[in-house]
Amino acid sequence: MPQLQRLAITAAQICDRQIDLTREQQHYLNRVLRLQAGDRFIAMDGRGHWWLAVLEVRETGLFALIVEEIAVNRELPVEVTLMAALPKGNGFDEVVRQATELGVVSIVPVTSDRTLLKPSDQKVERWRRIAAEAAEQSERQIVPTILEPVSFDVAMKDCGQKYRYICVARGENRHLWDCLIGIFYPPFVGAVPPCPPPGGELSIVIAIGPEGGWTEGEVKRAIELGFEAVSLGSRILRAVTAPIVALSLVGAAFEKC
Repeated sequence: MPQLQRLAITAAQICDRQIDLTREQQHYLNRVLRLQAGDRFIAMDGRGHWWLAVLEVRETGLFALIVEEIAVNRELPVEVTLMAALPKGNGFDEVVRQATELGVVSIVPVTSDRTLLKPSDQKVERWRRIAAEAAEQSERQIVPTILEPVSFDVAMKDCGQKYRYICVARGENRHLWDCLIGIFYPPFVGAVPPCPPPGGELSIVIAIGPEGGWTEGEVKRAIELGFEAVSLGSRILRAVTAPIVALSLVGAAFEKC
């Protein structure tokens, strides 16, 4: 199949194999991508489904017809949640974009003791648009869920993932890589881990701090709630760099499973 443009839609837009395009989507396909009636593109619902669609025109504007469903498998074999403290300025835009490209299924914006940003509803909607755009660009099947910002304590207490890691810049903590490859066989260190066993989903949450890192009190409370303090290496990483490193390690560990 030739390289086709991708468009994120919602399941509610599909009825009788037709896609009811929003005005913004019509503008994007026709004015930005320069697609015309009869041109094909890929529609993705952000929940694992892709369809080959063809653009059509009617009096009220453009719509699309579904030609066929496309079977693809572009996702990690593990469900990864990124719990990230909000950095200054627009830094979280890049965190959302890059985390989406690297395969997360959900992102939890966290306000911590050292968080300066107080996000508005418009910010959250912007992050969700960025996630959808990044999922289209990286040819993912899933658009990550961007949750409403919550406090550090609420985020920790509501965490339901089995494997929980909080990244700490300083201290004598195990490297995240060693933790990942030791999930199934704890003595198994220094090589690529075995793949997750069939019949069950593996879920991981990784918590990344703001500028200045987590406070000692936050790290202590996280450990009390079942998180393991881990290291990302001997260098001090920026708040927008650390998520990339952590998620790249997850991809390296499990991508080929």
